[in-house]
Amino acid sequence: MDKPKKKSRQQVYTLLVQVGRKDGDGLPKDATGGALMIYASGVDEAEAVRETVAILKQADLAPLDVTGYGTLAEREAQGHEIHDDERQLMQRALDENSVVVAQMTPFFNGEEAASDDLVQ
Repeated sequence: MDKPKKKSRQQVYTLLVQVGRKDGDGLPKDATGGALMIYASGVDEAEAVRETVAILKQADLAPLDVTGYGTLAEREAQGHEIHDDERQLMQRALDENSVVVAQMTPFFNGEEAASDDLVQ
C-alpha cells in the first residue's frame, strides 16, 4: 500500500540581497556592488535566507544584507502588485525547491537601491 504523499511545508519567500564586490562576481567592472531580487524556497524564511546566502557565496558573490518580504500570501496582504511572470518564478522556486534570481541590479559609486524600487 502506497503511503499518502506528505504535504510539503515548503513555501517561497521574496528576498532582496545586497551584495558587495568579490573577484569573479560577474558584476560590471566599475560597479561597487548590487542587489538581487530572489525567490527562495524553505520551510521558513530563516531557512530560505540561509540557503540563499550559501548559494550566493558558492557563486562568488559577497552577500552583505538580506531583507525578507515574506511569502506570496504575505506580500498580497501587504498590497504588493505581483505580476504573472513573478508568480511563475515563485512557482518554479517551489517546484524545484530552489533559489531563483529574478533580477540583478548593479550599483555604481556606492549607490544603494531603495527596497521599494525592486519590490512593489
